[in-house]
Amino acid sequence: MSVYEKLKALNIELPAVATPAAAYVMYAQAGNTVFLSGHLAKKDGKVWVGQLGRDIGTEDAKLAARAVAIDLIATLQAACGGDLTRVKRIVKLMSLVNSTGEFTEHHLVTNGASELIGEVFGDTGKHARSAFGVAQLPMGACVEIEMIAEIA
Repeated sequence: MSVYEKLKALNIELPAVATPAAAYVMYAQAGNTVFLSGHLAKKDGKVWVGQLGRDIGTEDAKLAARAVAIDLIATLQAACGGDLTRVKRIVKLMSLVNSTGEFTEHHLVTNGASELIGEVFGDTGKHARSAFGVAQLPMGACVEIEMIAEIA
């Protein structure tokens, strides 16, 4: 099954690529490696605000991370000139989780993105990963994730 067939089977329609909120670009390419800037979790078109361990739970934040993965795939598609079949490998995800000092399930939150990337890209989507807890994210977002991919 192609990447596009998998997206359709999952009922995922890729959104328009977000515009940068500050002085950066959404992706940069060096050779065959594409670096995607951090994408903030959004819900209903607005930043998904919350701090884990205080006012949002792991399962909701996992959904937020999944939403970020969808936005990352849309940006990756733009970086591939509109053709996700050019993706050779998802190399790495780095996830930042807005959390209290007591929260320890950052890895479970980030699974929301990792699992979707795996579903959509199969073996090509198997990636290295980091998940960090941070005291705050831009605009109070609950999750921010960046991606590195190799393309043809």
